Amino acid sequence: MKIIFRLALLAVVVAAGVWLWIVIFPGPEKIIRQRLAEIARLASFKADENPLAALGGAQKLAGFCSPDLQVKLAAPVNVEHTFESRQEIVQSVLAARSTFGGTLKVEFVDVLVTLAPDKQSAEADLTARMQSSGSKELNVQEIKFTLKKVDGQWLVTRVETVRTFS
Repeated sequence: MKIIFRLALLAVVVAAGVWLWIVIFPGPEKIIRQRLAEIARLASFKADENPLAALGGAQKLAGFCSPDLQVKLAAPVNVEHTFESRQEIVQSVLAARSTFGGTLKVEFVDVLVTLAPDKQSAEADLTARMQSSGSKELNVQEIKFTLKKVDGQWLVTRVETVRTFS
């Protein structure tokens, strides 16, 4: 009976250790998914947002991006731009917010992360769902993020629209 109790206790300790290891040291795919969820949260904004909060959010969003970020998005407006610095990213995010006005809710769903064999870069294919105030229509866009591990952090290096069949 003692041996069964000890084996059960050992199994519980091992399971707890494995769970703790996974929580403390998540895999790259989980880290990338968390980072993308945070990017979607930071890209969302409310019409009555405090300007300092908007600046802080834009700076945090820029911190998730490589200074040489390339953006190539289609509809609703075609945008193709390579940023030279994080400050330029911040300025572009703030300009987009002020131009847009209203409220915007961004959500990334169906995220598929593909790691490179060296585990230093990855691609994330996802569906971006965006809803703006004053519009009952949901804007849905397929987007590909390219990320690179720099100094232990996953940074977005490229964002582009995926062309789908219509």
